[in-house]
Amino acid sequence: MLNFLAVPAMLMPFVIFLLRVCDMSLDTLRVLFVIRGRKPLAWILGFFQSALWVIAITTVLSNLDNMWNIIGYAAGFATGNVVGMTIEEHLAVGHSHLRIISPSKGSAISEKLRGAGYAVTELPGRGRDGMVTILNCSIRRREILAVKREVSLIDPDAFMTIEEIRPLHRGYWRA
Repeated sequence: MLNFLAVPAMLMPFVIFLLRVCDMSLDTLRVLFVIRGRKPLAWILGFFQSALWVIAITTVLSNLDNMWNIIGYAAGFATGNVVGMTIEEHLAVGHSHLRIISPSKGSAISEKLRGAGYAVTELPGRGRDGMVTILNCSIRRREILAVKREVSLIDPDAFMTIEEIRPLHRGYWRA
């Protein structure tokens, strides 16, 4: 398949590896964009991902006697997953729901987050050791670390969880 590139047989496993890293990175990103409802971007990524896959698999299948090509294919698959996940973490597209449980400083945390422009909902709760404040806050994924830092400065004992979300309808979102 890659005859037009005149790639020496010795380098073919590396070419296959690189094709698979690119293919699987795009595939990982594509799946994440499908989940987030980003149709045009998912289509573009899927187009290029499938084109790279066809080139890689055709090259491997036309040279099944070369075990290094198969190893390059498998290693590229595994590496591409990790590379795709790393890229997606850096892009941090989408929103997350942050739940903060504070035994004593819930009001201070909510005031600080509201002052920074976040919508925060406070709920009273009862924990193992008594009353707590449960704070719900929907934020952009790229802001998670900054919010976590602010919360930790105010209440190092606060318990935090995060969930991926897709905004559905209305409400207040930080611009």
